[in-house]
Amino acid sequence: MSRPGAPRYRLTPELLLRAYAAGIFPMAESRHDKAIFWVDPRRRGVLPLDRFHVPRKLRRTVRQAPFDIRCSTDFEAVIAACSEPGQGRRNTWINDEILHAYVELHHRGFAHSVECWRDDRLVGGLYGVSLGSAFFGESMFSREADASKIALVHLVARLRIGRFRLLDTQFVTDHLRQFGVVEISGREYLGLLEDALRYQAAFYSGADPLVLGDTLEGLFRQSSTQTS
Repeated sequence: MSRPGAPRYRLTPELLLRAYAAGIFPMAESRHDKAIFWVDPRRRGVLPLDRFHVPRKLRRTVRQAPFDIRCSTDFEAVIAACSEPGQGRRNTWINDEILHAYVELHHRGFAHSVECWRDDRLVGGLYGVSLGSAFFGESMFSREADASKIALVHLVARLRIGRFRLLDTQFVTDHLRQFGVVEISGREYLGLLEDALRYQAAFYSGADPLVLGDTLEGLFRQSSTQTS
């Protein structure tokens, strides 16, 4: 359900954080539409961090490490790429004001990106917002096969390292179903959000191969006990 904005205002980091804490988020009708509205879905998509599923073929690809994975080294380039039309989408909901507001939020330490690089070219990634022990996934993009999927696997590994309790995907999509996304009611979501905001997690942006390797293998072992 959308909540149309009545008075005109500027999206600020403070306004965005209050909105996320209340369970709503901003969107635009299209990339070039200047109007912004607030979204409060009746049904919400969440990815349970303790039941995240990595399909067997993707596990092999992640282990092959086809990309250099970096975190928040070029946040603005990631959100700019997410705002562009891509495969399966002729338009996006990220207009200039949303783009600039989230870049500002990133500079405040509340927005992060997971990036896939090849030969110093950004080929895929995702970004989102962290608040308390909740992470709100916003958008992802791919310029090479499996790049956004690999970014998502690395995101979940980092959220587990940082002791996050909630990964909000906002909506359920076919792309996310393979990873175990579930749809819950808005009321149930607000309960999970309230609980997550009681705790403080830390987004892990490090590159320790032992820490990341152990966590990724833990995700793969967890996935192997589920249906691939």
